[in-house]
Amino acid sequence: MSQRIEDYALIGDLHTAALISRTGSLDWGCFPAFDSAAAFAAILGDDTHGSWQLSPLGDGGMPAPATHRRYVGDTLVLESTWVTTDGTLRITDFMPPSEHQAHTPHVVRVVEAVSGRVAVRSRLRPRFDYGLVCPRIVPVGKRHVLVAGPDALWLDTAAPTTVRDGVLCSDLTLSEGDRVVFTLTYRDSHQAPPAVIEPGTALTRTLAYWEQWAAQCTYRGAYREAVIRSLITLKALTYAPTGGIVAAPTTSLPEDIGGSRNWDYRFCWLRDAAITLSSLLRTGYREEARDWAAWLLRAVAGDPSTLQIMYGITGKRRLPESELHHLPGHLDSRPVRIGNEAAHQLQLDVYGEVTETLDRARQAGLGLDETAADLQIALVEWLEAHWHEPDEGIWEVRGPRRHFVHSKVMAWVAVDRTVKLIESGAADGPLERWRVLRDTIHQEVCERGYDPERNTFTQSYGSKELDASLLLIPQMGFLPPEDERVIGTIEAIQRELSTEDGFILRYPTVGAGAGVDGLEGDEGAFLACSFWLADDLAMIGKVDEARQLFEKLLGLRNDVGLLAEEWNSRLRQQVGNFPQAFSHVSLVDSAIRLEHALTATSSPRNDGALNPAGRNR
Repeated sequence: MSQRIEDYALIGDLHTAALISRTGSLDWGCFPAFDSAAAFAAILGDDTHGSWQLSPLGDGGMPAPATHRRYVGDTLVLESTWVTTDGTLRITDFMPPSEHQAHTPHVVRVVEAVSGRVAVRSRLRPRFDYGLVCPRIVPVGKRHVLVAGPDALWLDTAAPTTVRDGVLCSDLTLSEGDRVVFTLTYRDSHQAPPAVIEPGTALTRTLAYWEQWAAQCTYRGAYREAVIRSLITLKALTYAPTGGIVAAPTTSLPEDIGGSRNWDYRFCWLRDAAITLSSLLRTGYREEARDWAAWLLRAVAGDPSTLQIMYGITGKRRLPESELHHLPGHLDSRPVRIGNEAAHQLQLDVYGEVTETLDRARQAGLGLDETAADLQIALVEWLEAHWHEPDEGIWEVRGPRRHFVHSKVMAWVAVDRTVKLIESGAADGPLERWRVLRDTIHQEVCERGYDPERNTFTQSYGSKELDASLLLIPQMGFLPPEDERVIGTIEAIQRELSTEDGFILRYPTVGAGAGVDGLEGDEGAFLACSFWLADDLAMIGKVDEARQLFEKLLGLRNDVGLLAEEWNSRLRQQVGNFPQAFSHVSLVDSAIRLEHALTATSSPRNDGALNPAGRNR
């Protein structure tokens, strides 16, 4: 496919999602849930792997990109407009949302001629099981059903439709004021045909749902448009029946175009979900935060020794990784992977992320029951015996385990927050012993994870490499922002991990050889890390520099406000899975923190740097 990753826009229904390109092609869609096998996988290959092209005819019969696109207000309803020599055409794409377990996914595509007389082409070519299986197409009255094994898609439209070589084809010409609707509905193949929905009513309800949800946002700062769009995106990545939040709705969109850094992100990382919960809490979305906390307690169960760093959207644990050799990958980036074997890695930082999030939830008055406190105590009991071990770290390296400094810092966070929980009287535990443990971890990190010659913390004990996760040291309250070691680390990361355009790499990569992560190839600037730098700059008083970096990052969003995982400075394009929850939650956090910093610098009294929860430690 010639489409870039940022050429896509997202639609979704809180169960699954689809990506639609600038040329009007639906090139990614999994039904009935985020982690189902894709019925549309052209983004990882070509049209033959599943696509639905719907657009005006371009020159030579090839589809042209839309003249402009937008989401309608604060919603997930996508509106694409083509201004052609024959007239203007508008296509409105949406999926009616539902928070109920018993939900039937629909993709609704409304085509309208705004002016003139425009020829329109629809080519519906689903290919089930990630592009492997061509369905059997059967007319049922005025409907068509596409069936393959357990799966079926039903097409409803008034447009004249024929079947050619396994493709449902519609060619029509619309004059000003004409309107035609295509509705595609997923159904298990053994079930009765789905009811035909009324598209006008469905659109009205969809618009109302998203507008009412967005109106709950309590952020009123200068970056409200970007924050609202990011929050809507995070909500769209939520699996409503359980409250689980996927890291992204896609798999194997490459971090290195043409390379092998391709991973399946359609699962719930505890780290990502914990940070997302914090942002939702701070912007007024308490119900979503409660749902996530409930999902967490179910997924983790009662044994912290079996804690995973990620789970399926329903909380399932087995996420076996395999490769799909029949797919050539996005822009020939192989392999295409499904599942993720990193689920069974040891990542000590997750204990800190979960504990910090439970702490924030209590501070926000979320009303966690004693089960959450019991879990937190159990997590620290396990961590007490294992914090000194090497792990794979926040970036899920596939090389040897190391004593990553960020992992140790987050182990300190877990103990620190739990000590404070016990001190508050909300839980029982070995208070004095864990106070000593907290001090022990802190002292070890400062001695073994710090390079005094360069005045910077390092990626792991004894290493010379830097790591952008070190930017979280002041944000987690491990050291105050004015500490010379913190300032030295920020300056070192700016010197050694910045790209030519000022964004931040996670850590050094080494091109053709395998580096610390055990992988070949390079990657782009990690957007979340670049937002962290903006946060730190604001915390150390460089507010203007922080604002400039933040607004530069906002400029990387695509035309409808979406961000992937990374930015390739050489190619000047987004890379990695898309849209990425980690990028959008970091945007929200930075906007809030920058607003605090700007307010503090303009007020007569500044009581100190704010931590990520918006309060002083």
